[in-house]
Amino acid sequence: MEYEIALRTSVPIILLIFLGYLSRKTGLLKAGDERVLSMYVYYFALPSLFLVDLAETTLTLEHVKFVLAGAAPIFIVLTVYVSLYLILKFSRETFYLLVLTTVFGSTAFYGIPFLMFAFPGFAERLATLAASSISSIGVSISIGLLELYRLETPSLRRGLRILATRLSKNPLLLSVLIGFLLSLLNVNIPSVLSTVLHMLGGTTATLAIFLLGTILYGKKCVRLKESIGLSLLRILFLPTISLLISLLVGLPSLEKTVLIVMHSVPLAVSMIILSDRYNFHKEIVSSVVLISSLSAVVYLNIWLFVSAYF
Repeated sequence: MEYEIALRTSVPIILLIFLGYLSRKTGLLKAGDERVLSMYVYYFALPSLFLVDLAETTLTLEHVKFVLAGAAPIFIVLTVYVSLYLILKFSRETFYLLVLTTVFGSTAFYGIPFLMFAFPGFAERLATLAASSISSIGVSISIGLLELYRLETPSLRRGLRILATRLSKNPLLLSVLIGFLLSLLNVNIPSVLSTVLHMLGGTTATLAIFLLGTILYGKKCVRLKESIGLSLLRILFLPTISLLISLLVGLPSLEKTVLIVMHSVPLAVSMIILSDRYNFHKEIVSSVVLISSLSAVVYLNIWLFVSAYF
């Protein structure tokens, strides 16, 4: 059974990444065209998927436990990093780099498609719930730290003000908020609108993985040893914490697997854009995205086996 799942995830992901890469290699898509695809996924496909799936989910105490179990590893990692920062006295910039390459995973662009391929018809709602909650935390922390990094003199008040402004305009966070509110208020989306949202959301898995291939074209690995070390934070460290928490709170098998996968997905491709915008370790971030993305087909399936074993 596990081998069938490995084939269901590996083959389509490899083919889609290859086709995206090939479209750039052959010149079918020019430099900058991937931004159009990225904007479509970011502003239309993913928000539609988040909104409609969350709105159509009847939230229970089990869902609350699932969301909290998904959020816990991030806060545990932050606690560990802050403790190390205070004890070892390494630079604030190193602290930012550790946090940013750990907490902001490609839960939506990679995690949702992977789980939809692995468990067709079963995992979409859970994957969306996990991705929406985990990515909301990851995006908030990442943008907040990058804003503090850009400030010459770190100011918590100013940083929080800028963070609040940016997050209030984030389409993914807004769709998550609206979806949760509709679910809590038990408001049904009109069937005509629901159909449109499902159609838009249904394009997410295919286009997100294809887009990854176009973005990775031309990227090179630099400072390989350091980049591999940072990649291991998401490949090994964070999912191990997720596994332990899932076992501790007694999550069912599928819920446990979803959270482990979501915490082990590659570093978000969006970090390449953010690191460029904030001039923050652009080459290292790009290398970590490249290493974790290309190896994910292998190590994510290993985590599926580990999850099934426990």
